[in-house]
Amino acid sequence: MSDLSFVRVEWDGDIAVVTIDRPEKLNALNAEVVSELGQVFDELADDDEVRGVILTGSGEKAFVAGADIGELATMDSVSGVKVSRDGQTVFRSIERFPKPVLAAVGGYALGGGFELALACHMRIASENARFGLPEVGLGIIPGYGGTIRLARLIGLGRAIEMTLTGDQVKAERAREMGLVSRVVDRADLLEEAKALMGTITAKGPVAVRMALESIYRALDTPTQEALDYESALFGLLASTEDMKEGMSAFLDKRKPEFKGR
Repeated sequence: MSDLSFVRVEWDGDIAVVTIDRPEKLNALNAEVVSELGQVFDELADDDEVRGVILTGSGEKAFVAGADIGELATMDSVSGVKVSRDGQTVFRSIERFPKPVLAAVGGYALGGGFELALACHMRIASENARFGLPEVGLGIIPGYGGTIRLARLIGLGRAIEMTLTGDQVKAERAREMGLVSRVVDRADLLEEAKALMGTITAKGPVAVRMALESIYRALDTPTQEALDYESALFGLLASTEDMKEGMSAFLDKRKPEFKGR
């Protein structure tokens, strides 16, 4: 990953911290940033040493303040579809990433930045975080999945209001709406994110992966088919070494040592 210009990756044990590093532009997304995010997540998916990912932005002001308007302003109909689909492909790969992804949102998460946070499995925010979809004020709509994921997360009525007004939501209100699970001091954001992710990565990694798979499969599947799929995954887990270790550790009143198999 040494050839990256705008995304950097650091490791803390089994947690990969992915930082969008374009602070002079408030970490705005352009084609190169989106491409680098796709490259990073593709490589991390194949890294057995990584059990969870934290996604954040550099600087104190923004997670990602939106897409690069200078780049978007040059679009025509054909290139506009490509921009949207390229972003959707990368964000979908994050949503369906086989390991938990937590967005640590410090400062602005607007437009494409908000859509990026929505593509992550979980979100926590600093007290100065702000969320919004300002696209309609620019004569466009969210194009990286925001019109779909926001409604699924907070309900249709609230999603329509946020999308059509373009109004920003402060961190505490975002927590009340279910956009984020917790709000923390800005100085503590990354450490709180690592603590939360550490709680998850201590669990059985195969079980975590299959839980995510079952949850997201159910979004696009009729209920009975989703239940059948859940049962199949449940049965598969019964044959894993991790299941035997987890059950034995519980009965022996000790901490399990999961191997991911």
